[in-house]
Amino acid sequence: MTTMTTLLAQLDALKAARRSGLRSIEYEGRRVEYRSDDEMQAAIASIQAEIAAEGGTSRPTVAVVRSSKGF
Repeated sequence: MTTMTTLLAQLDALKAARRSGLRSIEYEGRRVEYRSDDEMQAAIASIQAEIAAEGGTSRPTVAVVRSSKGF
C-alpha cells in the first residue's frame, strides 16, 4: 500500500514534469515515460483520487436522471 507521503511526492514530480514540458519522470529508481499530455493528466487525476480516498474525502459525484414517455 502506498503512503500519503509517497503519493504526494509522486504527484509533485508529475506536476513539475508536466509544467516543464517533460514526458518522463524518475521516481524511486523507476523511470516512467508518458506518450501524451492527456496520459500525464490521467495519471495526475488518478493520484489525486487516491489521495482523496486516503484522506477520507472524495470528489463529488453528480447523477443526471433523464426520462421520457417513449414517444
